[in-house]
Amino acid sequence: MSSDSEFVQRADTAVYETEEPVLYDVADGIATLTMNRPTVNNAQNSQMTYALDDAFRRAVNDDAVKVIVLRGNGKHFSAGHDIGTPGRDINKSFDRASLWWDHTNKPGGEYLYAREQEVYLGMCRRWRELPKPTIAMVQGACIAGGLMLAWVCDLIVASDDAFFQDPVVRMGIPGVEYFAHPYELNPRIAKEFLFTGDRMSAERAYQMGMVNRLFAREALEAGTYALAAAIAKQPRMGLALTKQAINHVEDLQGKRTAMDAVFAWHHFAHSHNELLSGDKLGGYDAKAMIEANKTAAGERR
Repeated sequence: MSSDSEFVQRADTAVYETEEPVLYDVADGIATLTMNRPTVNNAQNSQMTYALDDAFRRAVNDDAVKVIVLRGNGKHFSAGHDIGTPGRDINKSFDRASLWWDHTNKPGGEYLYAREQEVYLGMCRRWRELPKPTIAMVQGACIAGGLMLAWVCDLIVASDDAFFQDPVVRMGIPGVEYFAHPYELNPRIAKEFLFTGDRMSAERAYQMGMVNRLFAREALEAGTYALAAAIAKQPRMGLALTKQAINHVEDLQGKRTAMDAVFAWHHFAHSHNELLSGDKLGGYDAKAMIEANKTAAGERR
């Protein structure tokens, strides 16, 4: 039995730098979803995440769209979850996309667990299962939560100066919420990737099979849209069934159940951090994580 006294009041102090965190365009059967927070390297706040969900739904509902391209405006694809900009809106309520209750007034571990079931694990799984092919066009940084957005796409095309990184073990957390590491990479490479928190170059990611095609930065857009145009010539139902078939095989190999288990461990880590230090992120805000990444990169040169 619950009572009003168990609920928590939290202030929403978010200040958005844009009212269009995601841009949407359709041409020649290809829908383009552009993350549009370039001043913060497309860090993902809830405003952006819900806008992405709306844009993916819009593309699925449009029979003229055969292929979806996800890209980031500016120098980088995505710096990951927003853990430190003025637009960080972790205490804001949104019209939820799945059947989870609002997180903003919940106590203890329920607060983050409910939110991340909705905006990270839940949305990423739904985007992975869209019946239309999706292509991530990655330039610059693709870090932590940025990996989740690339990994839900069917194909990843990257510039030769792109890099991939999941440094959250530094926070005491076993990887991001959408835990696909051992499926996107082989298990030993996934362990190295997480244990060290090092950047993986686009060339290395291509060698590991995580990236489908590599282009020079100036040729990335043309190369991505040429691939999308070729796929768009295929019949819609054939594309949808092929995607379902391969996703089904991945799930038979344990991808979905593994992700459920690691999501629970991820939240154990948040709670452990809070018990030790009072901070669910283990003392790392955006600035601290950037500095730690720079230090680690310098030490390994």
